[in-house]
Amino acid sequence: MTVERAAIRMVPKPWGSADLRPWSRIGRNDTAIGELWFQHPNKTAPDTALLMKLLFTTQNLSIQVHPDDRYAQSIGLMNGKTEAWYVLSADPGARIALGLTEAISPATLRSAIEDGSIADRVAWFPACPDDIISVPAGTIHAIGAGLVVAEIQQRSDTTFRLFDYGRKRPLDIENAVAVAHAGPVGHQTARRRLSDARTLLLCTDFFVLEHIDLPLLSHWELHATRETWVLILAGSIRTGSIGAEIGDALFLEDDHALIEVGAGGARCLLAHVGTQPDPGLLRRIGSQTTEFPPMLLMEALS
Repeated sequence: MTVERAAIRMVPKPWGSADLRPWSRIGRNDTAIGELWFQHPNKTAPDTALLMKLLFTTQNLSIQVHPDDRYAQSIGLMNGKTEAWYVLSADPGARIALGLTEAISPATLRSAIEDGSIADRVAWFPACPDDIISVPAGTIHAIGAGLVVAEIQQRSDTTFRLFDYGRKRPLDIENAVAVAHAGPVGHQTARRRLSDARTLLLCTDFFVLEHIDLPLLSHWELHATRETWVLILAGSIRTGSIGAEIGDALFLEDDHALIEVGAGGARCLLAHVGTQPDPGLLRRIGSQTTEFPPMLLMEALS
């Protein structure tokens, strides 16, 4: 396998934005773009396990829920959908919804979807840049207006809508009631510093998400033993003949990359398949110190 620049698929949405700056080279567009999907550049390659996206919202997204693997497979789908959001930018007052304000019964949930009162039962929280939000399958959720969000998820587009602000798209009441955890969410996992360069944002049963901060003009070796995605948030890097800057994503699997960091340094999101961070993932070339000290590894895995 080789390191490759991810292809980008534009997905128009009624709640999207025509201006994707500065988070994409696409810039301004005649159509409202809600999502940019980063995909394997080889269209004939097998589907990847993960999907990385950028979301641009000028309106509230639908209140929705996703199935877990067991339920998805029971209705003939490959897998469910656990996801996570990293907030890149947020207008004043921007919010996200996660869970309900109080626990309710399946019958009450069904009635609330049918009469629209579910919109008054979801728990809304302020959203700020650098927030990380874990959204396990079964979590009732929504993304509000005025946000740019990087999303990493199991590769699935299965969504059961509970409320859609009058957009006249169908709701999926039975499936939503069957899979939803109709109550408040638990505490979000606190991020952990793994090294000077690496911060663990979260671990799920399906993927690990890290924030990578690389000093200007430094050199690194990235060992990707599993499917790995790197999204550039600021600055620039180069690996071989591939240059990448803000809004670009790289894909690699069972391979390693030599990374040269530009004069402005680089900040990245890195996601890989697995349930725990990989101690050998990133090594600074020319440094005598490990980038993942044993004590920090023990803390990260505890």
